[in-house]
Amino acid sequence: TEVVKDAAGNNVTAQFKVNKVNGQLVINKRNVTLTSATDSKQYDGTALTNGTVTVSGDGFVEGEGAAYDVTGSQTLVGSADNTFSYTLNPNTKADNYNITKVEGKLTVTDRVEKYEITVVANSLTDTYDGTEKSVSGFKTLKFTVNGQTYTVSGLEAKATRKDAGTTDAVVKGTEVVKDAAGNNVTAQFK
Repeated sequence: TEVVKDAAGNNVTAQFKVNKVNGQLVINKRNVTLTSATDSKQYDGTALTNGTVTVSGDGFVEGEGAAYDVTGSQTLVGSADNTFSYTLNPNTKADNYNITKVEGKLTVTDRVEKYEITVVANSLTDTYDGTEKSVSGFKTLKFTVNGQTYTVSGLEAKATRKDAGTTDAVVKGTEVVKDAAGNNVTAQFK
């Protein structure tokens, strides 16, 4: 109940009509941006990952926060989102935050210096016996580079000869290099 007094301390409440207007206590949500890392590298046959998540904006209140599961990955030349999810800590109420999730980019570029592999045609040495001899194929079409296995296809080499002498088993065709998952990675090889 309101009481109105004059400067001398006399109660003059009866002379006044007091209007009451309620005030407000407003607590705004904190703005938090969660951003997964952006990263890049040259192709090396292994997956590019980066599990870093940065918190910006107002940030979490001390003692509160989140756990992150970063699942973004890029192995072949190109770009992909560095995908992630988050789970707020048990003591962190979602209603106290405006959370924005931003996914960085993972980019794998072509190699500046291509991996170099050598495909060697099979050879055969025999003694003339009046029959036609032939040789075909390669010593190997599987190669291990930087711990990764690659297979070459699209090539052939063949030679036939009956008389004494030498015939080259010339390598012909257009090489295709595939990784263990079957992806065409020819552009990364010489």
